[in-house]
Amino acid sequence: MNNDGFDMEDLDDEKTIAYIRERLPQDLKEKFSDDEFYYFLDTIYDYYEKSGILDNDDEYVDIDINKIAEYIAKEAKKNGIGDFDPEELFFIVEGELAYNGIIDED
Repeated sequence: MNNDGFDMEDLDDEKTIAYIRERLPQDLKEKFSDDEFYYFLDTIYDYYEKSGILDNDDEYVDIDINKIAEYIAKEAKKNGIGDFDPEELFFIVEGELAYNGIIDED
């Protein structure tokens, strides 16, 4: 077992961030730091847990990307991370969902 502090979850987050960055509009590609991306991902997963989305046994789950983006913006401001535009965060949430195969990439 490798105990160097780097685990599979970290690797998956790195891959997720790289995937999202590739798909962001050009003006957003370098706007956010890696630390901000890690925060966004953690907050997205927090939203999934708090909203009950993960507890839904239905094949189809209605996910409101705008609502998640607004949640991230609100939490980031509350936690002193920064002021973020939910319209920009929309693309990050969309990328995370696409990476995990929850929505189509179209």
